[in-house]
Amino acid sequence: MANLFSNFRNPRVLMAFAYDLLVAGLSFWAALYLRFDTLNIPLVEDLTFNRFFFLAMVIHATSFVLNGLYKGVWRFSSMHDLIRVVKAAAIAIICSLVVCFFMTRLSGVPRSMFLIEFLLLVIGLGGGRFVYRFLKDQTSLRSVIGGSDAEVKTVLIVGAGRAGEKLLRDIYSTPALKINVIGFLDDDKFKKNALIHNVKVFGGVELIPSIVSDYAVDKIFIAIPSANGDDVKRIVNYCKETSAEIKILPKMDQLLSAQVEISLLRNLNIEDLLGREQVQLDTCHLSSMITDKVVLVTGAGGSIGSELCCQIAKFQPGMLIMADYCELFMYELEMKFKEEFPEIPFFPKIIDIRNASKVDTLFAEYKPQLVFHAAAYKHVPMMEYNPMEAVETNIKGTKTVAETALKYAAEKFIMISTDKAVNPTNVMGASKRIAEMVITDISKKSTTTKFISVRFGNVLGSNGSVIPLFRKQIEDRKDITVTHPDIIRYFMSIPEACQLVLQAGSMGEGGEIFVLDMGEPVKIVDLAREMIRLAGMIEGRDINIVFSGLRPGEKLYEELFSDKEAYEFTHHGKIRKALFRTLDDTFHTNLNNLLSLESAEPDTVVYLIKDLVPEFTHFRLKNSSDIEAQQ
Repeated sequence: MANLFSNFRNPRVLMAFAYDLLVAGLSFWAALYLRFDTLNIPLVEDLTFNRFFFLAMVIHATSFVLNGLYKGVWRFSSMHDLIRVVKAAAIAIICSLVVCFFMTRLSGVPRSMFLIEFLLLVIGLGGGRFVYRFLKDQTSLRSVIGGSDAEVKTVLIVGAGRAGEKLLRDIYSTPALKINVIGFLDDDKFKKNALIHNVKVFGGVELIPSIVSDYAVDKIFIAIPSANGDDVKRIVNYCKETSAEIKILPKMDQLLSAQVEISLLRNLNIEDLLGREQVQLDTCHLSSMITDKVVLVTGAGGSIGSELCCQIAKFQPGMLIMADYCELFMYELEMKFKEEFPEIPFFPKIIDIRNASKVDTLFAEYKPQLVFHAAAYKHVPMMEYNPMEAVETNIKGTKTVAETALKYAAEKFIMISTDKAVNPTNVMGASKRIAEMVITDISKKSTTTKFISVRFGNVLGSNGSVIPLFRKQIEDRKDITVTHPDIIRYFMSIPEACQLVLQAGSMGEGGEIFVLDMGEPVKIVDLAREMIRLAGMIEGRDINIVFSGLRPGEKLYEELFSDKEAYEFTHHGKIRKALFRTLDDTFHTNLNNLLSLESAEPDTVVYLIKDLVPEFTHFRLKNSSDIEAQQ
């Protein structure tokens, strides 16, 4: 009970309480006089009725407190506050009517008086709050407009939806920001000339250059969290015709809550322009696959692995085992989970997946039902210099974890693959193709565990990817290095990739290689030029792009399917399935030869990989006189 009255130590709450009691008293007598339409009312002289009045005021006051009328702040009154007012008034009137019946049997008391009092009470309580808010908003607006021209920034908001409206409200409630919103732009033609908190919607986004020029706009706020990359790119192209500063709200899946605040606005980055439509997930299938299950994620500290852990956590697994060989990555992931997912039982494990005995111990202890295998070496040039490491981790490590999952009868094993496994020209891609083959082979032996591979291309901002490299070069004012003017790559965001991995995993029945729809490929040089522009620089003046030549094993373009693979569409628009490819009779012999190799001589490793992946083309093979023997 003490908590209910704790707010009353605040003088403003006491003033609000006094106002509400005054409104309640006035509403009571006003309802009575309005009902009789005369000042000569016998009930006014009735002692019992007057006693009832004071008891009714106690009932009203109690209802106001119990229904939380003093938890809100009048300055930010909203529809939720109005609902509380209506509820408190209704309860107060009903209780008063019951008490009046027991005290007077309603003799001479008109029933309609209570309905009139209810209406007056709602108008008085709710109206007072919203008038107060209106006056404070006007005061805030005048304080902004009254500032010096140098202090006040003129802002145009692109997006007249819910996010834009919430952003405007937050700006109004923070006059110290000295922001004057002159209008909205929105492509919804039905919103044209509409007013949002007395701010006009001028029209579509094509008006950006003219509105910025006519009203001397300093900043443009893009408030469309649901917009895809093409939408943002179109808006930004109009913004580029102006000198206004651009800020944007994060995407819907990056907002931690439905609350939209001006503090969430950030500078535009390349991920905003490359982003795609939000993934539609079959949450029922995902929940049945993950909820209350013991889930193991290998490579949990990496870009994909850590995001997979976060996406899995949203479906309330019974336990999440996060395994990785890098202590630093695991520490960072542990801190993230303690802050964002404290209710999820999770166990960070430092483990080398190439160590079969330790992998077996891990499975024996936790008995995971779902295994997401993201552990792999993915850096193409690094694996060219260290091909045996690619074999040990990407092939042998995958085989070890998969066979252990089969031994302990896990329900599903989902391996993360790459588009570089298709017609590979580098050791990393070839090792991942062999890993796919290993999973296919183990799947044929399994009657319990469903083995699935999921193949996709580059992800935005992942460790070692081109975007962080370009961003660092721009920050350091160094030349941006692009390997070739015609090189292209597929891109998708890390959250999108992980969501689709989960979706594909829920669809798999065993033996499939699912391929994610990567959209349209992007020219890397165009990506570099866009990042230069977003940084407010001019190519050739502030920073240059230099072409360094293709690195060992690097292709001009990536492919999602091999020439030997047919594919079919699934019921999910962004997931396709590569049709089954039979393994050669020599597969097991060639695999054993590779995995039992004692020499780490790069040429030998490449030759043995070629035996397993005939479509593998590599500069070592091309430059060797032994290539014909290998073919």
